Amino acid sequence: GELVPAALRAVCKGGRVVCGGIHMSDIPSMPYELLWQEREVLSVANLTRSDAKEFFPIAQQAGVHTYTTTYRLEDANQALDDLRTGRLNGAAVLQP
Repeated sequence: GELVPAALRAVCKGGRVVCGGIHMSDIPSMPYELLWQEREVLSVANLTRSDAKEFFPIAQQAGVHTYTTTYRLEDANQALDDLRTGRLNGAAVLQP
């Protein structure tokens, strides 16, 4: 929890800080300006690798389809532009 304010300081406008720990200390009091400019703090479910392996066949049986577009890391600005202008269908994946 103590790292959340530092992480928020490090992300840009619209950035997201994801907290994925099962056990985490309390998030300390912090100034609102750290959340300003649409920054987000998000927690994720704690799942095991086994849970994920079980999930994917169920998702496929349920007809879940995912769409991704892969961009090189140096093309991250193009990915953002595609997202802003609606040219991106699904999720963008950045690869080093």
